[in-house]
Amino acid sequence: MKLQMQTLGILLVVLIATAAPIRASASSDPGTQGTAVSDSLDQSHRRQDQKAHEEGSSHSSGHRDLGPLLPLWSCIPFACMLLSIALLPLAAERFWHHNFGKVSAFWALTLALPFVYAYRGTAMYEILHIILVDYIPFIILLWSLFTVSGGILLKGSLRGTPLVNTVMILIGTILASWMGTTGAAMLMIRPFLRANDYRKSRTFMVVFFIFLVANIGGSLTPLGDPPLFLGFLHGVSFFWTFNILPHMLVTAGILLGVYFLLDLYLYKKEGRTPPEDEAKHPLKLEGTYNFLFLGGVVLAVLFSGIAELGQINTLGVHRTIQGWARDGLLILMGLLSLWATPRKLREENEFTWFPIIEVAYLFIGIFITMTPCLLLLKAGSEGELAFLINSVKEPYHYFWITGMLSAFLDNAPTYLTFFNTALGSFYTGMAESQSVPLLMSENAVYPKAISTGAVFFGAFSYIGDAPNFMVRSIAIEARTPMPSFFGYIFKYALIFLIPTFLVVTIIFF
Repeated sequence: MKLQMQTLGILLVVLIATAAPIRASASSDPGTQGTAVSDSLDQSHRRQDQKAHEEGSSHSSGHRDLGPLLPLWSCIPFACMLLSIALLPLAAERFWHHNFGKVSAFWALTLALPFVYAYRGTAMYEILHIILVDYIPFIILLWSLFTVSGGILLKGSLRGTPLVNTVMILIGTILASWMGTTGAAMLMIRPFLRANDYRKSRTFMVVFFIFLVANIGGSLTPLGDPPLFLGFLHGVSFFWTFNILPHMLVTAGILLGVYFLLDLYLYKKEGRTPPEDEAKHPLKLEGTYNFLFLGGVVLAVLFSGIAELGQINTLGVHRTIQGWARDGLLILMGLLSLWATPRKLREENEFTWFPIIEVAYLFIGIFITMTPCLLLLKAGSEGELAFLINSVKEPYHYFWITGMLSAFLDNAPTYLTFFNTALGSFYTGMAESQSVPLLMSENAVYPKAISTGAVFFGAFSYIGDAPNFMVRSIAIEARTPMPSFFGYIFKYALIFLIPTFLVVTIIFF
């Protein structure tokens, strides 16, 4: 109950801090980047006025564009934040468990204080911008999906044999494109963990679950992953992403095949079988009314990307009204789920608030410290990452560079940066309404490379995509050992993902 009140308190503070909206003119920049992809509608209109490089920047809000001014070493606090996540749980586990929020706040202040001192109001605007436009919608969406899915309980005698596990991951992979990677992961992870609680080797199972359900499965529709939704808002037709179905099938097919063989080998090696003395119970779902709230979450996100209700100004940062409406609807869906679902059902589902609290504390530090990194990326050839941006020419360049940046930064602005780079390369000076359809038809391999890179490489690290860290936290709560930050990358991502992506490159790019 204490953790529940703490989580609701986080949301209450967020709402109070942003509850003074003032209507702004249509010419104001909505300040869109990252997770709040639905707020970028008005940016696409501004791009038609030949301002492609000002999307999400502070020019139209009366602030300097800091991207061309920032040195590369301004990303050091972000690197330190990542290293803290990677090393402190290993070097000082007890300290980390009790102080990870303080560590996150420390690195956020390490960036924020000198940043504001050096650039004054513009820096303050950028920090408020990433909190109000990126972090708040991000954590509200995660909280609502986490809360609603935690009210759905699969009961019955389900035991994790290699075949059953493969089928469960396959189902989650299919669901991810229609209810989002976060929704599918939060729905499937607890039944998956319970089905395998008698198994000795479980770590690799959760890692492959992250690969497929929390990332690669979300590549077929704009509902699956934020970068694809951002493309939808900028003129990519809703079903165009089905063009990367072959890429998804090859990637998922390889990883599912490897998973099945690995699970089969370890299953036989363990010599463990499901306990035969257990009473057999038919499978059944409880709390199915939560699927209505889950549908409400999906519709709220889709509504925010289609509706055009104008803009509001909160603390100097402009957002669309539909963006705020979406956030309110998401909170409502979560609260309705809490009200409708008996506490006993959540207890049976081993539901606790710690995973979402851990993500909330860590990702506020990640979002604030990565502010200079995103500004440098958006500066393109005018910033200190010009050497990287200018080297992107071939489709496989787009796939790998978009991917590797998405593995550690927010994949939505990374997607938008290289999407605009491709548009500028082929259709310089042309309005977005004309250039995007041409890119989709005449040079389709480039948006395919950008889309697959942004989505697939989210599986490369714990912070590559929103649900990765939550799945890890839920697994640890269920007493499943999970690799460290670097352990995940070196023991699993490099070994299984990189060869798979090389195959994708050879076949498609």
